Amino acid sequence: MGRTLLKYGVIAGLVAGGALLATMLAFQGQPPAGGYGMALGFASMLVALSAVFVGIRHHRDQAGGGVIRFWPAFGLGLGISLVAGLFYVAAWELCLVLRDQDFAAFFASSMVEGAKARGVEGADLARVVEEAASFEAMYRNPLVRMPMTFAEIFPVGVLVSLVSALVLRNPRVLPAR
Repeated sequence: MGRTLLKYGVIAGLVAGGALLATMLAFQGQPPAGGYGMALGFASMLVALSAVFVGIRHHRDQAGGGVIRFWPAFGLGLGISLVAGLFYVAAWELCLVLRDQDFAAFFASSMVEGAKARGVEGADLARVVEEAASFEAMYRNPLVRMPMTFAEIFPVGVLVSLVSALVLRNPRVLPAR
């Protein structure tokens, strides 16, 4: 099971991390405008985490003789997602190194500019500025930034693992040939 976990985790991580790097390069270090960046990011995570389904199916068909119970399948999916998440974090850290800008400051100023565009003024704007400065200081700490980045992809992996384990525990779904 360990080999399957590592193999498919690395595949998922390389796809997710590669998509992150490609997006960063394609948009010259700026996130795509509007909700497109978030949609593109989650779509690439789902494509990458399809390796969870393939990995569970491979293990079921090769090691399990076509049968796998829910908890082992779910655990394998979580393990694959964990490895993929670590690769995703490494890719984001590489993006931060390759960028010639300070992402924390960029994001904090985006928070303030967004509030101004919505018409926030006075004490409410001061609160947004304070929150942005707090975020900027917090995000500079890698011990905070890395778990935040991991938390972007891992919940998606948990969901994909849950669905995959539920589907693949039935030996009639995509049976081995």
